[in-house]
Amino acid sequence: MPIFTYKVKLQSGETAKGKVEAQNGAQAAALLKEKGFFIISVEEASGALFKSLQTALDHVTPKDIVGFTRQLSTMVTAGLTLTEAFAILEQQSRLVMQKVISALRRDVEGGSSFADALKKQSNLFSKVYIALVRSGEAAGVLDQILKRLADSLEKQSEFASKTKGALVYPVIVITAMVAVTIVMMVFVIPKLTAMYQDFGAELPGVTKALISMSNFFTKYWYGMVLTIGGTIYGLKRWKKTPYGEQMIDGWILKVPVFGTLKVKVMMADFTRTVSLLLGAGVSLLSTLQIVGESLDNAMYRLALKDVAGDVEKGVSFAEALSRRELFPPLVSQMASVGEETGKLDEVLLKVSSYFETESEQAVKNLSTALEPLIMVFLGIGVGFLMIAIVMPIYNLTSQF
Repeated sequence: MPIFTYKVKLQSGETAKGKVEAQNGAQAAALLKEKGFFIISVEEASGALFKSLQTALDHVTPKDIVGFTRQLSTMVTAGLTLTEAFAILEQQSRLVMQKVISALRRDVEGGSSFADALKKQSNLFSKVYIALVRSGEAAGVLDQILKRLADSLEKQSEFASKTKGALVYPVIVITAMVAVTIVMMVFVIPKLTAMYQDFGAELPGVTKALISMSNFFTKYWYGMVLTIGGTIYGLKRWKKTPYGEQMIDGWILKVPVFGTLKVKVMMADFTRTVSLLLGAGVSLLSTLQIVGESLDNAMYRLALKDVAGDVEKGVSFAEALSRRELFPPLVSQMASVGEETGKLDEVLLKVSSYFETESEQAVKNLSTALEPLIMVFLGIGVGFLMIAIVMPIYNLTSQF
């Protein structure tokens, strides 16, 4: 628990200083007021600089949202009211999450529904999250909805962790390769070049090529940095435009291996979310509109907008999906089965599990394939450097 330093005026009129342990500044001030002190200042003992840095770096993470949802589900199921649950969670959560929960509690106590209170925090809680809570409140099954929502968020978080974990090794190796290349080109090669020039050695073509590359890096490194940075900035700005977003997202889907993986991940999220909303009692048309706004690929957002338009005209969900090439045939086929049996939410949940498994396997295969490929490139690079550096030295020694 944080420690706060305080400066107060006693009832006798004297000024006193000290330290108090509390969850936050407000609680520290309340403890001091209970003792009859007149508060002059209360500051966290870690110091203002550290506090401002901590505030800048600290933010609500997906893990915080998952924990909040799971704990709230347990408390509501146990019979606690929302305000009682918020009061308990406010004391148990991190400082940054305490502010969010405190705002939710104030809104609910002021007469707002839980969904409306969440809507004010839409930067933290997705439209899917808010829609599910609204459905749960309307049907009187908020505890069940929160449990399903917590399960879904945990699956998403677990899948994201597995994906990142599988790509950690390739990323580290590639980063190390780039760093070593820069050090060699900027610091090592120029010194070797000066030595070769002093001896007047005849340099092989491989060495001359390496020296030319090093000279280019040394003289124009700032230009390369500006070019790369400008390109990244330009692409980000272009992606914010409707046309640019569609073009970039379309290219991503066409990239070999990575595009296929992206489609599988999108299908896992899409089918899981549709299943969750339908199971909560949200209509199919509203579900498609909500999910369409929550997807992070412009091509799929446009496709779902068209699917929703077809469904509104009376076309079946499965038929509307089959008309769009972005959706694998399996999705439309299983959706047809779900519509015929009246268990569309259950069928789509199974489809989601299938795509999650496929995505995890694809990530593992990608990581496994990248490792030997990286080693091959690393070996070629090291061999090129060794030949370019050692051959002139061998020529010099043979002259004596």
